[in-house]
Amino acid sequence: MTRYIDTHIHLDLLAEPALLLQEAEKAGVGAWIVPGVAPEQWSEVLATTALHEQVYLAPGIHPQAAGNFQKAHLIKLRQLLTHERAVAIGEVGLDRQLDVPWQQQEELFIAMIRLAREREKPLLIHARRSTERILELLQRDGGDQIGGIFHAFSGSLETARKVIGLGFLLGVGGVVTSQTARRLPEVIREVPSEALVLETDAPYLTPEPHKGQPNRPAYLELIAKKVASLRDWTLEETAQRTTVNACRVLGLPLPGTLQKDKEA
Repeated sequence: MTRYIDTHIHLDLLAEPALLLQEAEKAGVGAWIVPGVAPEQWSEVLATTALHEQVYLAPGIHPQAAGNFQKAHLIKLRQLLTHERAVAIGEVGLDRQLDVPWQQQEELFIAMIRLAREREKPLLIHARRSTERILELLQRDGGDQIGGIFHAFSGSLETARKVIGLGFLLGVGGVVTSQTARRLPEVIREVPSEALVLETDAPYLTPEPHKGQPNRPAYLELIAKKVASLRDWTLEETAQRTTVNACRVLGLPLPGTLQKDKEA
């Protein structure tokens, strides 16, 4: 059976993560990408690699930590990106709802884009009421040469096409299961299948019918089922397509069954 890949999960923030990963494996999840948020949390993110051989790192600096950003953090981040399981830089971006000066957010984001180009690592993008500016900076500073994933995408079809045009994929999370979701179902139906990957963002963005409770790694299957229904795919096809997409953008090896299919 093809395994799902959770492209965005905060394992370092979960209680009893090892047990939750076992539960997720039973639900068909086979790999997890853990983003960083702030330098003081990178050691915990790194420690999660001991939980499972298919846990990967995406250390970065979230815009909420922009006010404390120092050049010394770049030195530490460069070193962390040499880890054998470091596959991306994240989560990084811009957020107009944060009480952090906009100029500091932009300076940090530009530094993350340039580091991604330097280290040839894709970006996991956090965008809240700031997508247009993020797209401008990505294009201006060469982020389109690296690509990555727009985490928790919930924008319009027009915006989705712009994101995809710059070489980024759409991270589909728990929002898609909400009965009030309007734009996202249309986006998932209309964009190329090569543009979609799955994520939980656990412990955040819990899907229906568990909204109001902490999100769990196993709930990725609920998101996959919703995507399958919107695309008229089987669950196996949903797993195969999104896993191939995730492996392509993150530089991960294809699972054995998919590699055999590709070679055939």
